[in-house]
Amino acid sequence: MHVAESYDYALIRVVPRVERGEFINAGVIVSCESRQFLQARVEVDEQRLRALDPAIDIDTVRRHLQAIVRVCEGAPDAGPIARLPRRARFHWLTATRSSIIQTSPIHMGRCTDPAGSVERLFERMVST
Repeated sequence: MHVAESYDYALIRVVPRVERGEFINAGVIVSCESRQFLQARVEVDEQRLRALDPAIDIDTVRRHLQAIVRVCEGAPDAGPIARLPRRARFHWLTATRSSIIQTSPIHMGRCTDPAGSVERLFERMVST
């Protein structure tokens, strides 16, 4: 029997025009320290983003979202942040920002399968 562990998560938001505060959920980051787990899943909904800002640079948004995934993975080519311990990477990624890519406040949950939680949260909070 698997024991439920606590995890933290934050939604990844694209805020095309920061001054307006409108955003689209574009991904989720899940951290489960007891399982040494950190993962992000992202998706760009170009049509929804263009509805908020017809001039948005979609390629730049994709690059920045993919960078979050790479930092979570600890990819060697993802820069110095990707070399930090998992928990430090999670807190760095979820720090408050006033930029086009932001995260929600951190929320908590319990699960026996952190990767499954990534998928469930993504389907419920991001997918259209």
